[in-house]
Amino acid sequence: MKPVLVVGAGPVGLMTALALKFYGIEFRSFEEDNAFSSDTKAGTILTRTVEAFRRYGVDKAVLSKALRLDEIGEIERATNKRRASVMTENLFDETRFPFVLNIPQHHLEPILAEGLEDLPEGWVNLKHKLIDFTQNEDGVVARFETPEGIEEVEGSYLLACDGGRSTVRTQLGIEVEGVSLDVRYMLVDIKVDLDKANPRDYPYLAYFADPAEWMILVRQPHCWRFLFPLAPGAEEATREELEAKVRHFVGDVTSLEVLNTVIYRVHHRIASKWRNDRVFLMGDAAHLITPMWALGLNTGVLDAINLPWRLAWVLRGWADDSLLNGYEREQQPLAAHGSGEMAEAARKLMGGETGEAKAMSGTDWANAMTRSLLGVKVDAEGAGDWSIVKTERTALRVGDRIADIPVFDGQGGRKYLHDLCDDSFAALYFTDVRRRPDIPADTLPGLRSYVVSRWDAPLDSGLRDRALLDIGNKVRDKLGLGEDVVVLLRPDDHVAAILPMASADIEGLYKTIIGRK
Repeated sequence: MKPVLVVGAGPVGLMTALALKFYGIEFRSFEEDNAFSSDTKAGTILTRTVEAFRRYGVDKAVLSKALRLDEIGEIERATNKRRASVMTENLFDETRFPFVLNIPQHHLEPILAEGLEDLPEGWVNLKHKLIDFTQNEDGVVARFETPEGIEEVEGSYLLACDGGRSTVRTQLGIEVEGVSLDVRYMLVDIKVDLDKANPRDYPYLAYFADPAEWMILVRQPHCWRFLFPLAPGAEEATREELEAKVRHFVGDVTSLEVLNTVIYRVHHRIASKWRNDRVFLMGDAAHLITPMWALGLNTGVLDAINLPWRLAWVLRGWADDSLLNGYEREQQPLAAHGSGEMAEAARKLMGGETGEAKAMSGTDWANAMTRSLLGVKVDAEGAGDWSIVKTERTALRVGDRIADIPVFDGQGGRKYLHDLCDDSFAALYFTDVRRRPDIPADTLPGLRSYVVSRWDAPLDSGLRDRALLDIGNKVRDKLGLGEDVVVLLRPDDHVAAILPMASADIEGLYKTIIGRK
């Protein structure tokens, strides 16, 4: 089997490579630079991305080097008082990671790359710049400029994770729709002691709203980060001007040092097509989003959650190639009309412009779900029903990400719902295990079935090894499910179906989803 070719080794490219490794799919990764990112760039990792870190095996490595925070604060600049906060404690029974992380991109990328170090030589390639590529019925042939000369590589599919100026997208002639605003942000990393010498009681992630000049303050593991808008036509500020601006926001401090600066242009630009036969656009190659509310990198990671399992099913021979079409159908609207519009609303809200961010119009739980877990409901049925904002609690729906809550297996071990669908579709039959329900045998590749019951499975039931104990029906009740219901989960934690057991043909439905009769 030809390997999957991954062009670009930024955060989305590395996460995609880690996903392919997790699914046991051979790949080759290519990055034109001679090292992983040295830019200060993105610095906040949302909870949904941390869940992907766990699945792909790098959560512990990242967590050991990141700062965890349970509050996203909003502060009125004029009064220096907190206007509102998003408290991730509201997600304690939704996820194993009820917090957000702060870690700069140039610290994150080497950690992700370490997760690929045990692969054979030649799987991960630096100093390989894509020149061009061609497609045929059997795969893709790409040419790279390397220190040793031109190298030609054959692959089954090509995944373009090569950024906002994507060579792949340009060569395909895919148009980009949207706008690049005449708005720029300046990001500054400052070494300053706001903990002891000059104590400040700021949340580790704080948004200072002000019509004249807003600012975002981020406590990174090794420094403080400031993000603020530049006036139209303004030149990059000098270090002395930056120091003065920081003091204007945080007050007088004994000493501070400017470490790094980066200027961002504000974009809301979406590729008109995300798939061209055997080539897929991912991350910034597919969507450039305003870097507000941490929606840039984290929206890209949603791509690396949705597409790799589909490729795995197809390349294993379990699914038809048509399964891959769901990637664009589900992810494109989330970026174009979800993350993009939410980021733009956040930008206007911070600057005091008219309009309100829907993402902060719900309950405390809903706001935490949206801002941390992204509140994503994918269009799993192709009916145009999707969302990226939660406003209230609802019963579990098709397309929702299921809460990652614990049940107990036959040996008493704690299992989380996301564990059940790490590398499989999982059919969860919520019923009374004492009645010996007729649960299909696990004969189809990529589909496993479980009974979820508040009654422990008797040893003579024949279901002990596939029964999960739901103490007090806590899981069923939290999900808003009735009795004798089956929930089909996809390998990305999203719900593919919710059906009454009496009429459910889960095996037939699974075959339909993956395009196999």
